[in-house]
Amino acid sequence: MKNSVIVNLSNRHIHLSQADVDILFGQGYQLTRTKDLMQPGQYACEETVTVVGDKGKLEKVRVLGPTRAETQLEILQSDAVKLTRNPVPARESGKLAGSAPFELVGPAGSVKKEQGMVIAVRHIHLDPKSAEDFGLVDNQVVKIRVGAPGREIIFENVVARVSPSYAAECHIDIDEGNACGIPNGTMAEIISHSWGEALNQELVAKRA
Repeated sequence: MKNSVIVNLSNRHIHLSQADVDILFGQGYQLTRTKDLMQPGQYACEETVTVVGDKGKLEKVRVLGPTRAETQLEILQSDAVKLTRNPVPARESGKLAGSAPFELVGPAGSVKKEQGMVIAVRHIHLDPKSAEDFGLVDNQVVKIRVGAPGREIIFENVVARVSPSYAAECHIDIDEGNACGIPNGTMAEIISHSWGEALNQELVAKRA
């Protein structure tokens, strides 16, 4: 498939700051690496936490490593309905200002977070060479076409993120994948020129 990229489904998970690791698991605790992910240096951990909202809770939410500067909880829309009455915004990773509050409970303690709960927007990780091959730039908003012949679907508002630390991989969440019959490892076609070039550059500038 021309301009194709692998699609993997993202389940609910959490990235923790070391300060929150210390509270939840004990002072100086180090996360236990169990499985490497496709993105270089990223991995699933043995540890899980319980997330408590104002409406319900989610148990055994997987921790992903390594630790980050700020704790970020990424949930599904179906989780949000069960967990909280607060609006949970769709956000790019790291853009947490004004996101939803929550509480975390671990084996050694608990911590309340005033923000950090989001639903991840659809996005594509790209290394610079892959981005050049696809004709994309960082923060460009594209569409992808994915699915078996006769069952194809187009996802809009997919953000391309470019960094030397990335590998070419598209992430949509499990809610979206299950609703459309898309398993892990499906290949998607990037539709990169949905708008005129001038308009797309304006959109890129606004997102920067």
